Amino acid sequence: MTNDTTFRISPLDADTLDRVRTSGIDASGHPAEHLTAAGGEPLRCCLRDAGPGESLLLFGYQPALPPSPYREVGAVFAHEAACPGATSTAYPAAWRGRPQVLRAYDARGWIHPATCCHDGNDPEAVIAKILADPEVVVVHSRNVSYGCLMFAITRV
Repeated sequence: MTNDTTFRISPLDADTLDRVRTSGIDASGHPAEHLTAAGGEPLRCCLRDAGPGESLLLFGYQPALPPSPYREVGAVFAHEAACPGATSTAYPAAWRGRPQVLRAYDARGWIHPATCCHDGNDPEAVIAKILADPEVVVVHSRNVSYGCLMFAITRV
């Protein structure tokens, strides 16, 4: 593992999760879907895959970005009930080896050219390289197949 740049991995924020769990309404004003996990669904509340039988919510989430043409709402899974959340601000161990798109954004909320795909091996090195560009303010790790947000990455 190489990490010359100090960064923080962040799950969905607690306020958003509380709001969706309480209201049942997502970022687009649609009802959250209540599901029973088949197993393997990536949980954005605690940054691990769900086990079979866990009670989940599937809902539209809008990551925090300045108003820009690149703001979007995408589907995410979270536990239906409050959970302990992520236990670390490091790269999720269970998601190593999983290819991801690392979408970099500048201060305007525009996608930055440092955006890239990585194979899941040594993600810290790839993240450090992206964050070495001072114009990058946040990076979103996104699922390659579906494009949905996995977690946000910021400098510490």
